[in-house]
Amino acid sequence: MHFFRKTNIDFIGKRRMWYVVSIVITVAGLVFAFARGVEFGIDFAGGTEVQLKFEKEVAIEDVRGALEKGGFRGAEVKFYGADYSGVLIRVKEEVKESTAAGGGLSTVETIQQTLAANIPSNKAELRQEQHIGPKIGAELQQKGILAVLFTCIAILIYIAFRFRFIYGVGAVIATVHDVLVAFAFAVIFNGIVPSLNLEMNSTLLAAFLTIIGFSVNDTVVILDRIREDSKKYKGQDLKTIMNRAVNETLPRTIITSGTVFLTLVVLFIWGGEVLRGFAFTMLVGVITGSYSSIFISSGISYDIIESRKKKGKAIPVETSAARPMKKVAATVEP
Repeated sequence: MHFFRKTNIDFIGKRRMWYVVSIVITVAGLVFAFARGVEFGIDFAGGTEVQLKFEKEVAIEDVRGALEKGGFRGAEVKFYGADYSGVLIRVKEEVKESTAAGGGLSTVETIQQTLAANIPSNKAELRQEQHIGPKIGAELQQKGILAVLFTCIAILIYIAFRFRFIYGVGAVIATVHDVLVAFAFAVIFNGIVPSLNLEMNSTLLAAFLTIIGFSVNDTVVILDRIREDSKKYKGQDLKTIMNRAVNETLPRTIITSGTVFLTLVVLFIWGGEVLRGFAFTMLVGVITGSYSSIFISSGISYDIIESRKKKGKAIPVETSAARPMKKVAATVEP
C-alpha cells in the first residue's frame, strides 16, 4: 500500500526556510539554558537514593506530596518490585544538604521521619541506600558529552568512507542539530508540566544517543539513493538528482517515522512518569530527525558542493569505498 505516489516536491529549494526554523529553535533553547539554567538530575548532580518497603500499597502521589511537605522538592519517586509497596526515592545533592542540615539527621533518616509524619498509617522499612557524590556526577556529565561527541565523529568517518566526506559533514551537522533541538525542547518545557520530568539525567542522555542513531539511519538511506540516482541520471544537475532521491525515499521516511512516533505517543501517555521524559524527547527527535535528513543534511551537502564548484574546486564523484566491489567468488556479495 502506497501513501505517496510520484511526489515532486522541491526539498532542496526550500532548505533555507528550514535552516531559519532550526536556528530559531536552537537559539531559543540555548537562551533558556543560559537564562534559567539547566536542571541536572541525580545522575549528574549527585544525591541520595533510598529503597523503602511499605507495609501496604501506597500511591506515588502520596509519597511525593509527603516529601514536598518535608522540603524534598523535585525528588524522583517510582515503584520497584512486583507490587505497589516498594518505593525508590532519589533526592538531589543540594536538596538533601539544605533539608538535613537543620536537624542534625542524615538524609535517609530525614526521609524516613518525613514519611512517618505525613503517612502515619503505612510504615516504611529501609531496604537499601546509596549516595552519589557531586564529583561522580560531574564525571558522568563529562562522559555523557564525550559519548555524544565521539558518536558524531564515528558517523562522520563512516559516511565519509562509505559515500563522500562532504555528505559526512552534512550528516554530522544534521545530527548535532537534532540533539540541540531536542535539548532546546527539554530545557524550555522542563517544569512547565508538573508530570513531565525533563531534567538532564542518564535517561535523557540515552534519548539523545537514540535520536542520533535514528537520524543517521534515515540520512544514510537518502544518501544511498542519491548515489544510485547520480549514476543513473548522469546528465542531470545535482539539485534535480537530490530532489528525486528525497522524493523517492519519502514514503519510507514517513512510514518509518510515523510508526515510531505512534509507539512513542503510547509510551508517553501510559509509560509512567519515569519514562515520560524519555518519550517526549524521542518524540521531538523523531520529528527533527526526519526533516533534518531531508532539509538539513541534504541541503548543507548541496550548498557545500555548489560552493566548491563556484570556487573551481574538484568534487570527487565517490570514494573508493563507495564503488561497487568486483565479485571474487559466488558467495561474496558486491
